[in-house]
Amino acid sequence: MMTTLTASVSEFLSPSLKTTRGYFNSHGDFGVSLSQFGRRRFLNPSRVFAVSDINKLVTEFDPNIPLERASTPPSSWYTDPQFYSFELDRVFYGGWQAVGYSDQIKESRDFFTGRLGDVEYVVCRDENGKIHAFHNVCSHHASILASGNGRKSCFVCPYHGWTYSLSGSLVKATRMTGIENFALNEMGLKPLKVAVWGPFVLLKVTQDTSRDGEVETDGLVASEWLGTSVGRLSQGGVDSPLSFIGRREYAIDCNWKVFCDNYLDGGYHVPYAHKGLMSGLDLETYSTTIFEKVSIQECGGGSKVGEDGFDRLGSQALYAFVYPNFMINRYGPWMDTNLVLPLGPRKCKVVFDYFLDPSLKDDEAFIKRSLEESERVQIEDVVLCESVQRGLESQAYDKGRYALVEKPMHHFHCLLHHNLKL
Repeated sequence: MMTTLTASVSEFLSPSLKTTRGYFNSHGDFGVSLSQFGRRRFLNPSRVFAVSDINKLVTEFDPNIPLERASTPPSSWYTDPQFYSFELDRVFYGGWQAVGYSDQIKESRDFFTGRLGDVEYVVCRDENGKIHAFHNVCSHHASILASGNGRKSCFVCPYHGWTYSLSGSLVKATRMTGIENFALNEMGLKPLKVAVWGPFVLLKVTQDTSRDGEVETDGLVASEWLGTSVGRLSQGGVDSPLSFIGRREYAIDCNWKVFCDNYLDGGYHVPYAHKGLMSGLDLETYSTTIFEKVSIQECGGGSKVGEDGFDRLGSQALYAFVYPNFMINRYGPWMDTNLVLPLGPRKCKVVFDYFLDPSLKDDEAFIKRSLEESERVQIEDVVLCESVQRGLESQAYDKGRYALVEKPMHHFHCLLHHNLKL
């Protein structure tokens, strides 16, 4: 029987995120709507920013300086509330984002919901087996329509009972008799672009302008999302058939980029922070390959199978970072993914999904021990990340330097700068 392990998440729920509105700053510059710049589809035209202030923060990092001479981005990238709001629009809204796994919508009428920044979404598979994604907001008075995950034949708004089909059309609007110029076919759910690659469900958080919400083709998605890394990831078994085992979620008191930086330091922190993990890796074999929006770190196994036959890591580990916030870890019979969700300037949630070779899905002892070891590493990383956030907020720190092994981190910062520059 498949073992599903889910941590309690009630303490991880965040209140509604607040956004920074326009204002006259001390230089007399009024915030300008980002929609004027045309680099990203701007989802909330009412949100405006003091452009001169934001641009000053962005230009404090220069991606043209080689890593050997470069300084890291300033601490304000990790602490400034205005920068955080700007970042949501420029970094997360416009490109493909991993939001779930295909088994969540394996059967007709399956659905799951989520939130990315201030975008509430629902993904579902309709009665004909077609996948759809929508803004999870009722067209009547903006109530959140669905919650959690499961199976439904339709979406019924809990506020006033408006009912939508799984293809997004409004099929029932209660007590609207006598209202003029009202058409059901004009009040359906607003669609989002959706795609599936391997075991992953992806969204592009811009409104889907196609008439029927066509699901993107695998080839196009792979090209846009993974670039030329797709072959190496497939070779490493990332898109191979695996069984979903469970999900764990961690609330961390740090900026989302702190967790990403920690992942991308080329194994630098492993000997000092992860003694147990260190025994299972051969850091002398550590290598890094940089692609367009993906970096892949690889490392050989450093220990033999234990006397009891337990071997979680196998002979080769592959760690892929897919910009801006998704990580894929393929090792031994396991794959786990880490999705980092920003919840504010100094808070994020990291969602771990675990997948296992089908031949081992019923081995409860192996699964339990493997997840316990993984949990130990995650708790160690939580302590590190929260410590770094406190340091970033201190008066003693502004910028740091890179070690040569931190090439993936530098690549990440360069990609951020590309999205953030005006």
